Amino acid sequence: MGGGQCLYSSGMPDLTTQTGHSDCTTQGIRVQVAATYLPEHSEPSLGRYHFAYRVKLKNVGHRIVTLQSRKWIIRNADNEERIVEGPGVVGEYPRLAPNERYDYVSGSPMNTSWGTMEGYFVWEYEDGTTFQTKIGRFFLAPNTAPLSDLEYS
Repeated sequence: MGGGQCLYSSGMPDLTTQTGHSDCTTQGIRVQVAATYLPEHSEPSLGRYHFAYRVKLKNVGHRIVTLQSRKWIIRNADNEERIVEGPGVVGEYPRLAPNERYDYVSGSPMNTSWGTMEGYFVWEYEDGTTFQTKIGRFFLAPNTAPLSDLEYS
């Protein structure tokens, strides 16, 4: 895929921030993600852990784009991998003009107390050309920073 830049909050290039969040910009689309543990929906004694994640998308480029699909690579603490892919996000196909934003919240169950997610979105320009934007690796863990700490800048 290539071409994406992911940063630590300190500015050091990498896939994750010290908070467990992700912040990547690829081809003019900024993708920020943060997750939080949902203890009220989890049953650790049964190996059931639930996490919510918030995705913030911002068109920092100069062309109108429409999100077409996504692919998530989800790994648990045992490095077992699960792939989730499909059209749009949460039943929508966001269209973003330059400087427009879109955010959504979704969730993921895990069978271990922590794991990671990463992947990409597929976007389409108005002329029909498609491209991918990176979703940098972020952590599903009880000790990640709150979703409210994820701010647009």
